[in-house]
Amino acid sequence: RYSTSYDEENTLDSIIDWPEAFKQHAQTVSKTNPFRNELSASNPFVYDVAQLSNSDKNNKNISILKEDPYLFSRDSNNRDSFASSGDELDMDHLLRKASAGKSGRSKSASELLDIVDAKRFDPDTTAPSDQILAADMEWLQNDREAYKMAWLSHRQLARSCLDLDVMSHSPGWAQTQPTDTHVVCKLNHEGGSVQLPDSDITVHIPKGHVSPGEFQEVGLRAILNPPPSLNHDLSSTVSPLIELTLSNLNTMEAILLEMKIAAEVKKDPFSQVMTEIMGFYSFNKEGPFEKLHNCYIYKDTIQVKLTDLSHVMYIVVAVQANPVQSLATSVWEYIHRNLSIGIYGPKYIHPSFTAVFTVFGHNYIPEKLTVCDIKKGGKSMPPVVFNLWGKHTFLLDKPQDLSVSLISCDPDFEVKVEEQSKEIKEGQLKAGEVVNQQFPFSVLGTGEMHLFTFLVQIKVPNNNLVTQFPITTPDPAPKLSGMTSKPNRLQKRKEIKSAPFLLIPTVKYPKFQDKTLNITSYGVALKTVFRQNKIDYLLEYFKGDTIAFLGEDKVKAIGQTKIKEWYVGVVRRKIGLVHCKNVKVILKEQAIDITDSVLPTRNLLEQIALPFKKLTYIYSLVLSTVSERVYNWKALADVLGYSHMSLDDFSEVPADKESERVAYVVKKLKEDCHANRPRRQFLYELIVALLKLDCQGLVARLTQDTVLLTSAVKLGKCWRELAERLARLTKQQIEAYEVPHRDRSGEVALEMMWKPAYDFLYTWGAHYGDSYRDVLQDLQSALDKMKNPLTKQWRELTGALILVNCMEILRANAFPKKEED
Repeated sequence: RYSTSYDEENTLDSIIDWPEAFKQHAQTVSKTNPFRNELSASNPFVYDVAQLSNSDKNNKNISILKEDPYLFSRDSNNRDSFASSGDELDMDHLLRKASAGKSGRSKSASELLDIVDAKRFDPDTTAPSDQILAADMEWLQNDREAYKMAWLSHRQLARSCLDLDVMSHSPGWAQTQPTDTHVVCKLNHEGGSVQLPDSDITVHIPKGHVSPGEFQEVGLRAILNPPPSLNHDLSSTVSPLIELTLSNLNTMEAILLEMKIAAEVKKDPFSQVMTEIMGFYSFNKEGPFEKLHNCYIYKDTIQVKLTDLSHVMYIVVAVQANPVQSLATSVWEYIHRNLSIGIYGPKYIHPSFTAVFTVFGHNYIPEKLTVCDIKKGGKSMPPVVFNLWGKHTFLLDKPQDLSVSLISCDPDFEVKVEEQSKEIKEGQLKAGEVVNQQFPFSVLGTGEMHLFTFLVQIKVPNNNLVTQFPITTPDPAPKLSGMTSKPNRLQKRKEIKSAPFLLIPTVKYPKFQDKTLNITSYGVALKTVFRQNKIDYLLEYFKGDTIAFLGEDKVKAIGQTKIKEWYVGVVRRKIGLVHCKNVKVILKEQAIDITDSVLPTRNLLEQIALPFKKLTYIYSLVLSTVSERVYNWKALADVLGYSHMSLDDFSEVPADKESERVAYVVKKLKEDCHANRPRRQFLYELIVALLKLDCQGLVARLTQDTVLLTSAVKLGKCWRELAERLARLTKQQIEAYEVPHRDRSGEVALEMMWKPAYDFLYTWGAHYGDSYRDVLQDLQSALDKMKNPLTKQWRELTGALILVNCMEILRANAFPKKEED
C-alpha cells in the first residue's frame, strides 16, 4: 500500500504485548496445520516453524516476534528502513538479535535480488519508513483477531521460501509484494491533487473543500475488472472501476476525478447522436450504478465532477448506444475502441519462466499484476505477483476472437510448440474483463543466461495481423552466493517504494562553451590523397599535412574498395577519417604547424551531427524518447533558439508535467523546420541542441535507433544476407521474421521488406545493451562484407561512428569541469 500525509501521525501510546497468546496459538496450529513444517518464519502468527537440523548446532528458526514481540508497534522513526511493505521493513533491524545459528526469518526472492542490485547503488541515506500498521491503532490493543487481520492486509498473498538454493534457481516464483496500488493522501484547507502512481487517474481537491483547520483524507484505488452490468452489446466500460474513499463529508466544494478513457466516438453525425460517453457511480462495488451528469470530455480525457459524496464511492466510465433507436448490434460500431496489452513476467528471467499476456479494456496498465491460475510442472501454484515488462495499445474495429502468439527472436530460448498460440474469445472482450494468457519459456541447452527479445503477434480469425510489437526481457537473476549468511551486511535499497509519486527535479544542465579544442595527439601525412570521386567522411590531404586526432580509438570501415582502419582526424577544419597507414603519429610538441587543425567546439558539434540530415526516423518515437529523458524544458528551449518562451506559452495546451512541456518544445521545432524545408532539418537541429545540453546518453540512444531504422530501409530484401552474417540465422528463422508482413499472395512486398529487416536489427541490437558503439561498429563491418556493400554509397553509418568517437573530446572541452561531491 502506498500512503502519504502532509501531517505527521501520532505515535502509539501503548505497546501491544501478546507473547503468551502467540504461544498458545502456535500449539494449536502444530496439531491442525499439515503444512506447518514448510511455512516461513515471516508470519508473526505462526512461529517455531521450519525447524531445520544443523550438523554443527541444534538451533531452530524462530519467529521474529518471539525474539522481539514489540517489533510491529515500535516507533519506526528511530531506525532506517528499506521499504514499506510488511515483510521488507528494516531487515538489518529484524536480524540484529539473531545469533549465528538462527535466522530471524526467511527473505523473499525480490528482497535478496534487490540487495544484489543495490551493490551498484549506495545512497547515503534513506527516508524513514511508515510503520507497518497505521499509527492510530489503539482499537487493536485488546483485540488480537483485529490485529491479526490488520497485519495480514499488509501481507496479502505474501509468501517466503526457506530453501534459498532452490529459490536462486527459480526467483520468479518466490516474490513477496503488494497485490495492488492504493494511494492515500491527507489534505488540508488548501486542497491539492492525488494521483494514482503509474497512471493517468487523478483526483483534484479544490481550495476550500474543507474548512480551515479540518482535513480530508483521500484514498484512491483502481479495480481492474469493471462491473458486469455495464458491459453488454450496447454498453462497454472504457475505464477501470475507481474506488474513492473520503474521511470527511463536512465539505463545501465538489471534487473532480480526471482520467484517460479507452474509446472515442466516431466523427460521423449518426454515431455522435446515437452514442454517449458517460460516468457512473455507486456506493457499492457491485452496484447498482447511476449516471453522473457533470462529465466533461476532451479527446481521450474525461473529467467527472462529484457533488454527492460518500465515505466510499465507486466510479466507472462507459460508452453506451441509444437502446431505442440503435440499429447496430454492438456499441463498438459507433466508436474507435482501444485495447491495452500488458506483458508481465518475473523480475529476473531464469531457465524456465512464464510470460503473461494480459488484455485490458481500459488504459490503466498496472506495474504489477497478481496471477492466480499459474501452473508449474502440472501443479497449481499459489498466486504470483508479476512485473510489467512492456505494454502496447491498439485499435480493434469490433469484438471478435483473437489469436495471440509469442515468438522468440533468440535461438537460445523457445516457447513450447503447443503453447505458442492462445485464443481470446469475443465474449471476453465484450465483457470488458481482464484476460490473462500464459506462455512458458525455456532455455535451450546449457548456455549462459541472457536477456532476449520476443515478438508478440495478435491476429483475427482470417489470419490477418492486427498488431505486433517486440518485448525485451529483464536480465537473468544475479547469483546469491554469500548473501544468506551475512544478513548484517545488507545494503540499502536504491528506491523507496512507499513514495506515491516519483518526483523528478528540474535538472540544471551545464552551459555549452564555444572554445578551441585542446588536442594532444597529432599525425603527419605520409602521402597525398585526393579522390576523383569524393567520398563523404573520408579526408583528403597533402603529404606533410599535420592532422589532429580526435581520439585514440580506430574505426573499421570500407574505403573505395577495401575495409581499412581509420583515425578520426581534423585537417583544414574538416572532420573525417584518415587511413592509419597514411599517417605517422607524433606528439603535440613535435607538430610544426597546427594552424589547419585548430577547431572550435561549435564547429565540432555541427560537423559530427551532419549524418542526421540524411537518417530516417520515426517522429513519435523521437518525441517520446526526448520528452521522457530531458528534464528541463527551458534549457532545451534556450539551446533551440526559443529563449523567449515562458510558462504562458503552455496556457493553451495541457502541460502540467515537465515531460509535456519538453514535448511541446520539440513539436514547436518540428513545425518550424517543416515550414522552412529544406533549409532546416528537424533531427539535425534537435541532436545539436541535445549535444549542447551534454545529453550524450540520449543522443547515443537516438543514434542507434535511427541508424538501425535507416539500415533496414536501405537494405530491403538484402537484409537476409545481413542476418546470416550478423546472427547466422537459418532460413526458417528468417522466414519467421517475414511471416507477419506477408500479403495475401504469401510474399512480402518489396516496399514492406524494411519491416522484417527492422524487426531483426532491433532484436539483434538489444543484445548489446548500452554498448551503442559496438552496435554501430559491428553493423558497419557486416555491411562492408556483403557481396554488394551498401556502405559504398550510403556513408551515414560511418558518420555516426565518427559522432560517437568524438563525444568524449566534445564533453571534455565544451563543458566546465564538474566538481565531485
